[in-house]
Amino acid sequence: MPLPVLLALLCALHAPVSSASTVTYSLSPGQSIAGDDKLVSSGGKFALGFIQIPGIDSNPSGSGGNNNTQLGIWFNLVPKLTPVWVANSGGSPVAGARSPELTISGDGNLVIVDRGNVAWSTRADVTASNNRTVFLLLDTGNLVLRSASNASDVLWQSFDHPTDILLPGATIGLDKVTGRSRRLVSRKNRIDQAPGLYSMELGRSGVVRMLWDSSVPYWSSGEWNGEYFSSVPGMTARHLFGFTFVNDDREVSFAYHLLDETITMYSFLDVSGQRKVLAWHQATQNWATVYTHPTAQCEVHAACGPFTVCGDYAPPPCSCMKGFSVDSPDDWDLDDRSTSGCRRNTPLNCASISNSTMVGLADIFYAMPAVRLPYNPHSAVGRVTSAGECEQLCLSNCSCTAYSFGTGGCSMWHGGLLNVEQHQIDDASSGDGEILYVRLAAKEFGTRKNNTVVIILGAIAASLTALGILVLTVVLRRTRRNKWYSRTLDNIHGGSGLVSFRYSDLRRATRNFSEKIGAGGFGSVFKGSLNDSTTIAVKRLYGCYQQEKQFRAEVSSIGILHHTNLVKMVGFCCEGDKKLLVYEHMPNSSLDAHLFRSSAETLNWRTRYQIALGVARGLAYLHESCLDYIIHCDIKPQNILLDALFVPKIADFGMAKLLTRDFSRVVTTTRGTFGYLAPEWISGVAITPKVDVYGYGMVLLEIISGRMNANGECGSSGDDIVYFPIQVARKLLEGNVMSFVDDRLNGDVIVDEVERACKVACWCIQDREFERPTMGKVVQILEGLVQVDTPPMPKLLEVIAGRSNSACT
Repeated sequence: MPLPVLLALLCALHAPVSSASTVTYSLSPGQSIAGDDKLVSSGGKFALGFIQIPGIDSNPSGSGGNNNTQLGIWFNLVPKLTPVWVANSGGSPVAGARSPELTISGDGNLVIVDRGNVAWSTRADVTASNNRTVFLLLDTGNLVLRSASNASDVLWQSFDHPTDILLPGATIGLDKVTGRSRRLVSRKNRIDQAPGLYSMELGRSGVVRMLWDSSVPYWSSGEWNGEYFSSVPGMTARHLFGFTFVNDDREVSFAYHLLDETITMYSFLDVSGQRKVLAWHQATQNWATVYTHPTAQCEVHAACGPFTVCGDYAPPPCSCMKGFSVDSPDDWDLDDRSTSGCRRNTPLNCASISNSTMVGLADIFYAMPAVRLPYNPHSAVGRVTSAGECEQLCLSNCSCTAYSFGTGGCSMWHGGLLNVEQHQIDDASSGDGEILYVRLAAKEFGTRKNNTVVIILGAIAASLTALGILVLTVVLRRTRRNKWYSRTLDNIHGGSGLVSFRYSDLRRATRNFSEKIGAGGFGSVFKGSLNDSTTIAVKRLYGCYQQEKQFRAEVSSIGILHHTNLVKMVGFCCEGDKKLLVYEHMPNSSLDAHLFRSSAETLNWRTRYQIALGVARGLAYLHESCLDYIIHCDIKPQNILLDALFVPKIADFGMAKLLTRDFSRVVTTTRGTFGYLAPEWISGVAITPKVDVYGYGMVLLEIISGRMNANGECGSSGDDIVYFPIQVARKLLEGNVMSFVDDRLNGDVIVDEVERACKVACWCIQDREFERPTMGKVVQILEGLVQVDTPPMPKLLEVIAGRSNSACT
């Protein structure tokens, strides 16, 4: 599990306990559950009962009052009904004119009786217990049928029959003896509990895979290396989360558990084919997505269905190709697109191109540039040397629906086209993606005979226009280039404000965006040069909605500020959907590159302390010296850039929030980077500049240690955890601050400054925001102007330390 599980760990999110007509957590022979009754686990976390599933009608006549009834388990403390298991997910809902009843049958099995008939049964072998059983709902969400005389004799449990949800403590895997697999299967759609086409399983190889239709893998965890799956390195945050992996002669299995059991959280396989982890957000009264695998929707096989185009850069991700329409709008509305997808508007004619009477009606190919080619191509037989030959081969085969010709030769596709992903069209010029030619009926373009004259006249007009543009371009190019460079340099060095660049100018300055120097959640950063004398960094934003938000946030915040510890914005470009931001270039990259990479030159203590002080001054300016408060909202080493003299510059204001002096708080959704998020932000309350103080405290600890805070491991004695914030808090109380200074410094530090920095960091990461200092106070402490007391250990770290110690023993 990756570090984002911190979202769940930090939540103090406790919903009020809902009332229940049945409070016992077990059921014995002779007892039953019906109607609104519910069985509640001993700690009140989970409930079992009959629930109404909307939108599923097993009785077409509509008669009866319980057509959508299913037996299920749900979170009892969460006001929004969230089923985590249903008894008959692979079958129809329990329907009937009367209320179904859950009871223990005469043979000891748990059964649902509907109108005198058994609608569902656990079908367990209970002969060893003399048919005397009892079933219980545990606080883990596991429904257990066991012997009435032997509590350890578990005859059946719901954890062995998962649906689409994996609760903490439940396992996925394979029983190598019986061949029984415990895997997750997605639902058919947003409201239908029936099994869908996506599944997640752990096989004999010990690798977790996600599959489409149980046959096509599209995501893999990599092998277990003893601590985590190789393709999921974020699982190293063991101080936040625990794992159990078993691979022996009898079974291969994997389970996870939360170190803080008060958190409400679960993992599930979404109808989209992505595995998601959700945490209950009390402030919004809804579930918040912590992370997903795969991270991009378009990485899921058949995510949008046949004859569709997927694009992660702009919602919604799925759209139909030209000449196609949504096959089933109802299914699309319920996010069930994998099989239906899109259908042709006009059937193919498949006329022979040698038939002169049918030339005007022959099928035509529509070019789709900058795409990822479809799944399962067929290579052309024989030598094909040109795109024209490839086209003719496809056209002569009535089953051929598309072709592509490139460095790999001629590829053709038959039947539905799956997994076509559209890259941003701007990327086509830089070679990102290939060209796919999709076969369409001639009627989609109009008949060729009627369009011949128009095409000829259009070609003549286009040629004349192109010639005129070419002449004009040759005359004006040098003049315009010189004027642009002159105007740009004057603005940069004259301080007269931001430059409004043209897209073509930035494209030329970056040599067609050829030198990529960084990437973030909303775009990429490229190195460029103005007139070969001033080096710039150009951030190119992707995703229509998010790029607009980040563009406005950065221009309205950093664009109007000037401080030695804030990165300087030179200008911007806003042409249609093209949004770019231009900054001064930082030759020494970002702070994380110097702290966490073994190949980087070690920063000495003096440089580290000046970086810490510079970042504090930059934040103090944002919080206290601007006309409006500015909360950065994403303080981390990656967002601290270093100039040629290692002067720190706070960067990436895409998540920044502006507050007028009349307001001290702002409500915003949880964003930022896990590991640097303040507890109050994650719990959903309105935030203040103190969230930046918390992030700064975490960064300061990493500056001192030269390691990521999240990296945790058991100590040699087996009873301690090397989670750095905990170590600092403990050792600080013991007066031993030198033990956690970066070993690469070889003790060459100023002890008073180390102690001062450690105390500041621990005050900054206190749980309650009012206990944290302001950034102005931090600056004074680091400058030695104000004394600082020894801080207490933050309550959250005490919880982590206690839970983690038990995990290490």
